[in-house]
Amino acid sequence: MMFKVEGHKLRSCLFAFGLACSVAVGFLPAAPAVAQTRGLPDFADLVEQVGPAVVGIRTVEKVSTRGSGEMDEEMQDFFRRFFGQPLPGNPRPGPRQNRPQQQPQEEERPRGVGSGFILTADGYVMTNAHVIEDASEIIVTLTDKREFKAKLVGADKRSDVAVVKIEATSLPVVKIGDISKLRVGEWVMAIGSPFGLENTVTAGIVSAKQRDTGELVPLIQTDVAINPGNSGGPLINLRGEVIGINSQIYSRSGGYMGISFSIPIDEAIRVSDQLRTTGRVSRGLIGVSIGSVSKDVAESIGLGKARGALVSAVVPGSAAEKAGVREGDIITKYGDKVIETPSDLSRSVASTKPGVKSTLTVFRNGASRELSITVAEGDAEAKPAKKPADREEPQAKPSAAGKSLGLAVSDLTEAQKKELKVRGVRIDAASEAAAKAGLREGDVILSIANTEVGSVKEFEAAVSKADKSKPVSVLFRRGEWAQYALIRPAR
Repeated sequence: MMFKVEGHKLRSCLFAFGLACSVAVGFLPAAPAVAQTRGLPDFADLVEQVGPAVVGIRTVEKVSTRGSGEMDEEMQDFFRRFFGQPLPGNPRPGPRQNRPQQQPQEEERPRGVGSGFILTADGYVMTNAHVIEDASEIIVTLTDKREFKAKLVGADKRSDVAVVKIEATSLPVVKIGDISKLRVGEWVMAIGSPFGLENTVTAGIVSAKQRDTGELVPLIQTDVAINPGNSGGPLINLRGEVIGINSQIYSRSGGYMGISFSIPIDEAIRVSDQLRTTGRVSRGLIGVSIGSVSKDVAESIGLGKARGALVSAVVPGSAAEKAGVREGDIITKYGDKVIETPSDLSRSVASTKPGVKSTLTVFRNGASRELSITVAEGDAEAKPAKKPADREEPQAKPSAAGKSLGLAVSDLTEAQKKELKVRGVRIDAASEAAAKAGLREGDVILSIANTEVGSVKEFEAAVSKADKSKPVSVLFRRGEWAQYALIRPAR
């Protein structure tokens, strides 16, 4: 690698030398006007403009101590046992039962450092939730070295946003930017306290927008140097506006490795407004477990391209169950928003105010339909049912209708239908093509090739109509979860 780098430098030097020779003899063409006038941005004015509104945050936590300056009792026993005398300065105590019990005491110790920025002139400060987590005391330091004890207004772990309040007036504040105008490739700057080094400025470019890292909100990816202590500080554009909160880095060493992530400021402001108003964040919930849709499954069931959120389970008593959502449905739209990935649905529902009515467009059995749904709040819904216990139930005689697919099935008993709350047929044996597709004994088939099956007779009819020259889609349930499998019959 070093050889390649040096080689690149060598070629650059040779190229520069060639240009110099061309200049000497008059052969160098004129550079384009854009190249002549464009240069690197100067961040000095931005630092003067935004810097005073950026703060350092350090936290203190209470820890339990023994409350005695003496050595631990077990360690004293160790010295007595092996050296025949107590450690100097620790007189031999009496019998264990007569020793005074040491009372645990609380001691305040520094917990960590982070950053933040001032939202309002009367002292509301935004930072990351993980910066102030478990803190018994929060100290905010301004650029003029004034320090304030801050009061926690509220913190939201899911978005990693927190708001604290200091008692001060006429404070400098940041300007909030328009995230919709952010472009990949534009210059951005961060100010914070990495490793406790206050008011440190780093800069880079936006590497990607809407980066899906599995978090509640899609993040802004940059190559701005972010390190421990930068968390909670602002990401600033060239107009001096805050467009994000520096929150995470990608690292194998614990230090900066060229990739950092920031929470978009529009989402952070929505969260902070709720925290300042009620001290908590209220989010919508519909009560489904969802997964992605593969390209093969999408083509097999007629969905076309891989998109949407596959409903793997529906919470009993939830908004989704009341709306008629079923296991195996693929949610393709929520209101007017097209759902491309499961994360799209999770974020859209979470941002909906509880109690609001919306529509779900679901793809079921080869066709789309709309369902009306009233969004519930956070944890207010029922919990998923526990996996039903295995029971010895008399089974009907297995059917051989599915031999071409490697399946032998039987009807569910009435007790099983009541317990599972589904219509389907039980797999008694899976071999050859079915086994290769991942199906196994005990799975319950809900549909074959977009046709619902509630009995062996219906299963036989669906199998006979299926085009076995193509992969056959099977919607099945295993335990609490529904999923698709593709059986490729032997030719």
